[in-house]
Amino acid sequence: MPARINSSGYRIYGQGEVDRLQQILFYRELGVSLESIKEIISAPSFSGASALKEHHQQLLDKRNQLNTLIANVEKTIARSEGRITMTDTEKFEGFKQNMIQENEQKYGQELREKYGDGTIHTSNQKVKNMTQEQHEELTRLTGEVTSTLAEAFQTGDPSGILAQKAAHLHRTWLSYYWSEYTKEAHAGVAQMYVDDERFKAYYDEKQPGTAEFLRDAIHIYAGIKSP
Repeated sequence: MPARINSSGYRIYGQGEVDRLQQILFYRELGVSLESIKEIISAPSFSGASALKEHHQQLLDKRNQLNTLIANVEKTIARSEGRITMTDTEKFEGFKQNMIQENEQKYGQELREKYGDGTIHTSNQKVKNMTQEQHEELTRLTGEVTSTLAEAFQTGDPSGILAQKAAHLHRTWLSYYWSEYTKEAHAGVAQMYVDDERFKAYYDEKQPGTAEFLRDAIHIYAGIKSP
């Protein structure tokens, strides 16, 4: 809202209104919904100065991500034209950066609203620091989670041995992205798999009901729900 309107009908904005508009635009750039932005900036604990520092760091991170992607694309073009040869390490670094970028585009808004910018930043850093051997192990583990979950689903018992094994494997899988584990956060992720239609469609693709089954198994594993 403008601070006042002059005699000619023009809106006159004060420094406070300009600062607030800047904060809103920064949050929108990060993919936060208008409803969430309203809650954030209206909270008693909201600090404009702290928010600006946070925005500044996020913009730097985004610039670094783009610079890495641009450099990788330039190297790929040069390689295709026969001017240079990319090493496997360079290809892997570009692959990791692209993986982070795609995840931000698909799920960035929901994950940041649920877990905060700091948590997502830490997770992205873990991916950036991941070795090729760790990524190969993560790929193998992802397949094991999927196959174990599919087998457990056939039992219909989220508290059974197979379902609890799937929940434990899922916890191990999360460790490749999370710096620390809490039962509450694990349970929250499991609930998101049910609440978010994109995650739900992913897990339910072959066996409808799998997302809810995994949620129940993880909630039991985390002690949130009784067997």
